[in-house]
Amino acid sequence: MSTDTSARTRHVTRIDRLERLGPNERRRLTRVADTYAFRSTDYYLSLINWDDPRDPIRSIVVPHEKELESWGDLDPSNEKAYTVMPGVEHKYRSTVLLLVSNVCGAICRYCFRKRVFITPRQDYLQNVDAALAYIRERPYVTNVLLSGGDPLVLSTGRLEPIVRGLREIDHVGIIRIGTKMPAFNPYRILDDPSLTDMIARHSTARKRIYIMTHFVHPRELTDVAVRGVEKLLRAGAVVANQSPLIRGLNDDPAVLAGLWRKLACIGAVPYYIFQCRPAAGNSAYVVPIEEGYDIVANAKGRVSGLAKRMRFVMSHASGKIEILAKTHDQMLFKYHRAARECDSGRVLVFARHPQACWLDDYGDPLETYGTDQPEDDEHV
Repeated sequence: MSTDTSARTRHVTRIDRLERLGPNERRRLTRVADTYAFRSTDYYLSLINWDDPRDPIRSIVVPHEKELESWGDLDPSNEKAYTVMPGVEHKYRSTVLLLVSNVCGAICRYCFRKRVFITPRQDYLQNVDAALAYIRERPYVTNVLLSGGDPLVLSTGRLEPIVRGLREIDHVGIIRIGTKMPAFNPYRILDDPSLTDMIARHSTARKRIYIMTHFVHPRELTDVAVRGVEKLLRAGAVVANQSPLIRGLNDDPAVLAGLWRKLACIGAVPYYIFQCRPAAGNSAYVVPIEEGYDIVANAKGRVSGLAKRMRFVMSHASGKIEILAKTHDQMLFKYHRAARECDSGRVLVFARHPQACWLDDYGDPLETYGTDQPEDDEHV
């Protein structure tokens, strides 16, 4: 598979190449990497303060021994239930997800799709023509999200036929590209004019391409990363940012508020902040839902306007659920979008459970309130 062609950036895939770690630590962490792969760029590793064992950049890509604890699931959102062919998921009526790559610029330790790196041929797109035909035959599909892996690990020559094929389908209005390359390797954008030329061709006045970035800490917003975002914006893309809430990384209202302010200033408007999924290996990274709600609410209180537009959500097997409100003894959730259209907008009320990390931990709801969504609703 083609990777980015930037001569400025090299990939590191062996723990023993991290010379700033002591030999004993390298040996211990190699055991983790043998289970959950390690990969980073030399650019991203250069951002780490190796004298600080709690450095946030380090926590994103360097393995942690707690990843070997028996906890979580390789498919925590049950994506297999919505997989219609390898690399094609159709969970929400109007949206199709294409896993176009099985490689990332670097691998986040809290990744919820570790299975993609373990069973790569099963979990990424094998037949582009068949995927396009599937979308073409369903006029109610208005949104297509390219994910993976990371789509921008593909060369532009590999990526453009997918984007062009989608643009030739009249009923597809929005193409989203989910990527962390602006953080992991901004030179992928800065050094490849064909990428922004491609975006300019296919992001039109009535049908925009959205670049969904994945900045999770203010330290990632380096000068070159900001230049990469600027180049995407100048090409005509709409840029929005989504990130998970991660223990020891951004579980601090001041850090989150600082990230959101900077993102709003550069034009990568905050969109979602996700509850960390209970994926295998993620026990060290998950913040309980109710603690997370307090952190996000506190951070929102520190910003204004565009910087506070994000929603705190979880990507549950049954749909995208907003963590809506917390009272003295209850938690309120709302289906932002549901796999069953009739559940979209439904509010769920549960008794408080401070240790809960996922919706399933709450048991049965005390009350539910529906919205009578029509089955043929076509949300954008």
